[in-house]
Amino acid sequence: MEESAPPPLCYATGRVALTPGTECLAGMRFQLDELDVFFPYDYLYPEQFSYMCELKKVLDAKQGHGLLEMPTGTGKTVCLLSLIIAYQHEHPAMGKLIYCTRTVPEMEKCLAELKFIRQKRGEMLAAEGRSTKDEPFLALCLSSRKNMCVHERVVSEADREHVDVECRKMTASWVRARARQDSGVELCGFFEEWDRAGTDAVMPAGVYDIEDMKRLGREHGWCPYFMARHAIAHANVVVYNYQYMLDPKVAGMVSRELEAESVVVFDEGHNIDNICIEAYSVELDKGKLNRAQRCASRLGRRVDELRAHDAERVQAEYERLVKGLEDAGAFAGRAALTDAQLGASPVLERDVLDEAVPGNVRRAEHFLRLVKVVIQHLKKRLEAPKVEVETPAAFLLDLEQKTALDSKPLQYFYARLNSLMRTVEVADLDDYAALGMVADFATRVATYQDGFAVVLDPFFRGPSGIPEAKLQLSCLDASLAIKPVFERFASVIITSGTLSPLDLYPKLLQFTPVVQVSLQMSIFRPCILPLVVTKGADQLAMSTRFESRDDASVVRNYGALLVDLAAHVPDGLVVFFTSYQYMEQTVAKWDETGVLRRLLAHKLLFIETKDVVETTLALENFRRACDCGRGAVFLSIARGKVAEGIDFDRHYGRCVVNIGVPYQYTQSHVLRTRLDYLLTRFQIREADFLTFDAMRQTAQCVGRVIRSKTDYGIVILADARFARNDKRSKLPAWVLQFLQSAHLNLSTDASLGIVRTFLRQMAQPVDDADLKQMLLDTATVASLVKGRRSDAGHFMDLAPT
Repeated sequence: MEESAPPPLCYATGRVALTPGTECLAGMRFQLDELDVFFPYDYLYPEQFSYMCELKKVLDAKQGHGLLEMPTGTGKTVCLLSLIIAYQHEHPAMGKLIYCTRTVPEMEKCLAELKFIRQKRGEMLAAEGRSTKDEPFLALCLSSRKNMCVHERVVSEADREHVDVECRKMTASWVRARARQDSGVELCGFFEEWDRAGTDAVMPAGVYDIEDMKRLGREHGWCPYFMARHAIAHANVVVYNYQYMLDPKVAGMVSRELEAESVVVFDEGHNIDNICIEAYSVELDKGKLNRAQRCASRLGRRVDELRAHDAERVQAEYERLVKGLEDAGAFAGRAALTDAQLGASPVLERDVLDEAVPGNVRRAEHFLRLVKVVIQHLKKRLEAPKVEVETPAAFLLDLEQKTALDSKPLQYFYARLNSLMRTVEVADLDDYAALGMVADFATRVATYQDGFAVVLDPFFRGPSGIPEAKLQLSCLDASLAIKPVFERFASVIITSGTLSPLDLYPKLLQFTPVVQVSLQMSIFRPCILPLVVTKGADQLAMSTRFESRDDASVVRNYGALLVDLAAHVPDGLVVFFTSYQYMEQTVAKWDETGVLRRLLAHKLLFIETKDVVETTLALENFRRACDCGRGAVFLSIARGKVAEGIDFDRHYGRCVVNIGVPYQYTQSHVLRTRLDYLLTRFQIREADFLTFDAMRQTAQCVGRVIRSKTDYGIVILADARFARNDKRSKLPAWVLQFLQSAHLNLSTDASLGIVRTFLRQMAQPVDDADLKQMLLDTATVASLVKGRRSDAGHFMDLAPT
């Protein structure tokens, strides 16, 4: 089927350029209450204006937080940045905008949007004879050394951890002290030049992404990584990864100096509870414990060597430990930039930091002896013949009974190990990572009595499929990680295009949002076609429910559906399975029954694997097949990397098929423990949480299909359970608005007729006049601002649906 060419787009935001050949327009400026908002395009979508109004409510609350869902592909990022930057200019006391993303590409996209906003603001002010020079503005990103390093020899190393090691070998304070006496010691010229510049090493005003930071570093001879770490204190906008805010080991070094008046944004925050839990959980196995034991012995030898030729340094550390961890250097101010070892303490309790360290861990040899006792105990626990789940208190009681080791010293293990590694001048931290994990485990299990469980699974199967004993300190309460963020900062905004269902986030994260809203999409044509396919042409039910998923009729009907869609849908077709195992089993049966042969007659086939390189290559070839007109099918996983971070916009994703409801594996002992905790602590029923989690993963898959107003796509929800109201009602509002009651219980052959009709409609040329009727110009926005009510969403009826 031949498709008409869409109007020109600014693909960075998915916005439409109404005049052919023009992508960058003059921009618009309007007053939103007291705010002077500069928006970089000539028109607003109705949902963009609504999003700005809701966002302003959050900021006006001063100590309020918000949950905001806006349809994918409608310019959420540019709205958020335009409004908050305007708020910063109007309220100078507001503090920074701290924008947290999941990936480097998302970071780059945010900064590209911000550059465009600042450019248009400058142009609009210049037209009035004003200049932005009077309002210095600095925005920057912070990423890992691997991404920011400009030292030619170091960046040639492929492994990120090795880049960190090489950096520390040239920038640690003891290395630099040694270089003053030995000219043969290699130092980093970029770091030395930045350090020599001192207070003169000031970044000029501007918006800097990673490449801009590296370019500035090369021009001045400064290290971009340390330049960014230092410049965070002076920036108006900081963009970095979630872990810099949520993981206390990282946040304690990077984010602890940020002012409380700042606004924190978690973009793409639909999985934020899982990220919080991962940041606070520790997993150990036999291999890690063996490496940790070797590390402890190696560290002991280094202590003996140090005592032999520099006993004063060992004694000085002991005396500092008597005064408390903070004096011992657990948080060593500016020295932490270069001498940071495993990270800040995972437990940021002031009373712990100020206390004198217990006597049995002050001396290095005593501390390492205790570490070995703990490691030996953990190794014996791994030999258990059955699954064991216990509270931290029960674990500590067992530890005390079998080793006579009190729990009090364990609280200090992580910070004490940090201090010791700094004393003996360890730079190659990757060699000591396993020992750091054991210390982290010990510190957390001795500190947190609630919200954690120790889970021992002797039959855990990892990616290899081989049973291997695992000991996991599992965080059960996501609010533990984000609570310090809510308490510390003025406003925290969690936003995403696929945040639905919203109802459980306040319970899971233990906060009360002042704004909790899911916005619909303004449309000029029904660009999304959601269909619930519940049965095959033979009228037999289709479902990945455990009892029926392996039934021959179910596998056959899923295959027939896919073959028929491949024959009728042009270009790209993306299919999401519930798990790798189910995908592999189904594809094997399709191969046996000839489904794959029939599928390949229409399109090429590509599959997501657990190997990142293989999946990246498959994606590249999938796009090439779509570009050349051959068309392709991409088989993926609902919780995989592709579902979380890859957009299948335009012809790359004309149809998305969800085979089954992506529930978590409910036999997981960690999940079972968390479900019990959620029920007893927050009164969240097991079925409610599992449905909530499955439907947000479904929404994430659905969100891959459309990324702009002129885009269109088909969404096939292929499972009888999707027809139930308790499932489909939890989809985002911008999907539900397209879901008709006649499309809720379809057979595969009935759905094909609807698909063909939809594709014929979408193949018609797009008229600029149709597009323009749903857009808001400056005059319309001004009238809406003037008459808007407390609920700013009422104007959505201005846009035809």
